[in-house]
Amino acid sequence: MAKYLFIKLFLLLMLLSAGVQAQGIIKGKISGNKSIVPFSAIQLDGSPLNALSDSTGNFVITDIPAGTYTLLVSATGYKDHKEKVSLADTQTLNINILLEADKAAGELEGVVVTGTMKEVSKLSSPVPVEVYTSKFFKANPTPSLFDALQNINSVRPQLNCNICNTGDIHINGLEGPYTMILIDGMPIVSGLATVYGLSGIPQSLIDRIEVVKGPASTLYGSEAVGGLINVITKRPENTPLLAADVMGSSWGELSADLATSFKAGNKARSMLGINYFNYNNPVDNNKDNFTDVTLQNRVSLFNKWSFKRKENRLFSLAARYVYEDRWGGEMNWSRKYRGGDEVYGESIYTKRGELFGNYQLPVKEHLVFQFSANTHDQNSTYGNLFYLARQDVAFTQLTWNKTWGKHDLLSGLSYRYTYYDDNTPATADAQDINAPSRTHLPGAFLQDEITFNSKNTLLLGMRYDYNSIHGSILSPRAYYKWNSANKYNVLRIGVGNGYRVANVFTEDHAALTGARSLEFVQELKPETSWNTNINFVKKIVLGNSFLNIDATAFYTYFTNKIIADYDTDPNKIIYDNLDGYAISKGFSLNLDFALDNGLKILAGGTLMDVYSVENEIKTRQLFTEKFTGVWTISYPLSRIRLSIDYTGNVYGPMRLPLLSDADPRREFSPWWSIQNLQLTKKLGKKLEIYGGVKNLLDWTPNRNNPFIIARANDPFDKQVQFDSSGQALKTADNPYGLTFDPSYVYGPNQGRRAFLGMRLSL
Repeated sequence: MAKYLFIKLFLLLMLLSAGVQAQGIIKGKISGNKSIVPFSAIQLDGSPLNALSDSTGNFVITDIPAGTYTLLVSATGYKDHKEKVSLADTQTLNINILLEADKAAGELEGVVVTGTMKEVSKLSSPVPVEVYTSKFFKANPTPSLFDALQNINSVRPQLNCNICNTGDIHINGLEGPYTMILIDGMPIVSGLATVYGLSGIPQSLIDRIEVVKGPASTLYGSEAVGGLINVITKRPENTPLLAADVMGSSWGELSADLATSFKAGNKARSMLGINYFNYNNPVDNNKDNFTDVTLQNRVSLFNKWSFKRKENRLFSLAARYVYEDRWGGEMNWSRKYRGGDEVYGESIYTKRGELFGNYQLPVKEHLVFQFSANTHDQNSTYGNLFYLARQDVAFTQLTWNKTWGKHDLLSGLSYRYTYYDDNTPATADAQDINAPSRTHLPGAFLQDEITFNSKNTLLLGMRYDYNSIHGSILSPRAYYKWNSANKYNVLRIGVGNGYRVANVFTEDHAALTGARSLEFVQELKPETSWNTNINFVKKIVLGNSFLNIDATAFYTYFTNKIIADYDTDPNKIIYDNLDGYAISKGFSLNLDFALDNGLKILAGGTLMDVYSVENEIKTRQLFTEKFTGVWTISYPLSRIRLSIDYTGNVYGPMRLPLLSDADPRREFSPWWSIQNLQLTKKLGKKLEIYGGVKNLLDWTPNRNNPFIIARANDPFDKQVQFDSSGQALKTADNPYGLTFDPSYVYGPNQGRRAFLGMRLSL
């Protein structure tokens, strides 16, 4: 039935598009201050007709009824431009527009694609989207995306293991499996990669990052419950002929990025990037005989192509390969102990390949075919426990965008196939015979953005997915946006539904480490959630200075939430759907302040409360703080071509998993903060050097704790005595009655360190 529904929907969309005839065309070039202005947003006031200038500043708007319009043009760094135009039937109007520079323009304005799956200006998007450019991340350079996100408000990289340092990304206090990671709009990072592959995305590939907080399942499907992070990679045409970024630290870390671009004929351009990271210096500052930081050897290759086509139609193709070898454990561990019970170590070999692209069909209608495929091979050992897993994911999607009066329609058909196999009971049948999981997920979505006038917009969306295991799933959403005439005030109100189908072994690293065994009370059902949020943005201009205020209140209600229960039995992690409900609610505030002397301050804070209620008992979620704050303060000393960046974050206490009432470790983490200072010196136009200190306060989580890893002296529990019910007994050698457990982790163990780097761009 689902198959025929998709066919009928697609035929209906094609009939609708055939019924609307093209009329006039407006095209031209956007420039400013003697240079072209790429990626400007152009819109006909009072209608949904719009376009985006390409990398050469050219734009085209088609299917315009005859009439007189006001052409609105906006671009980052320039004042909004208005111009009256008149168009007759079948007329093609050529127009060139010169924009005036705006010193009060904020860095966090610009073009976004994530909220509505099409390119629009940030202020015009009905869905609140936060945008962070590559310049933002240079204030605190890191070797990977995972570390780079630490300075985004209410987005927190969470370490899940004290030993191997794998982690995931929390948004508004929700764990990593609720966060969808996209690369160029493709659902590349999921499942195994959520835990093991995030560190393999080098920062050098990033053009910008777009963050949507709250369910985005209507457009992107499962996993986008808490929000999504879309990594927009650099365009080949915007990549220098040769670029290099090399950084080292006093701990012995080395990170190197190399990128080059080249032409292949007159219609193709390519960008090739290579990232290498190495850390091979075991350190044990907290004296527990375990490495404080995982040793790593990682290489990532990235190649992206863009092709020039008629009428600026889109065609891009990209591929990435990642290999990583990381280990952590006892200081005397070596390869010969891998998988044994003599010396404890956690060793992870990761091999991952990805292919993704976009192709606009050569037809009159705006039809775009998107595709991606990835394969992930995981070979891991946790002491004497092997975890061998393979996941293959294929994804295709066809989208159709059509303006019709005041309506801007976006619809699509999608299909995702997931193959997963491992050596755990998760892929075994009742007879204990290996039975890999194969999941088919066809889907269809329809979105209508209704522009009532220049101030009021309503977005309505619905998605239908058919999971081959769990059946039909519907995900609706609605957003309303109001803005003042000058767009200095923007109000957005949204409500949406999300869902998630869980795979514990690919999403929860704690399920594989330590002495705890797993228990599944029942077959896990898909989670569902309803989210509402109110977002208000205000821009205040103070002469040549400005202040942007971005405030959001959010509330999410979960049913069937999957809870990892660490509390009932210290020897188990019990997984079950919650027989009750869960809540994530809070308030977030971002400030973007810039003075005409060059001082720039980006600061944000989030208050939140994340908890579950079962049998009228309220339980605060593990590993979730109630307050988080971030800041980036930058100041240029223009005369000497030097800039100063001071970045940091601060986190409130979070509840941590203890093994028993006698466990002497703190039940709640303290307030803690990571702060960094950087100086950057420009040497000409093509070379700059940078350096500074990371973790200025030398903070590590072992402060005021007797230990972090339980029973680090006996990682295989050879000396632990158990009672008849399997509980650890208190003995002279084990006074607290504990077993080995590395899951008590909430922050990095790496202390203060100096760093030095160089960037070259030719």
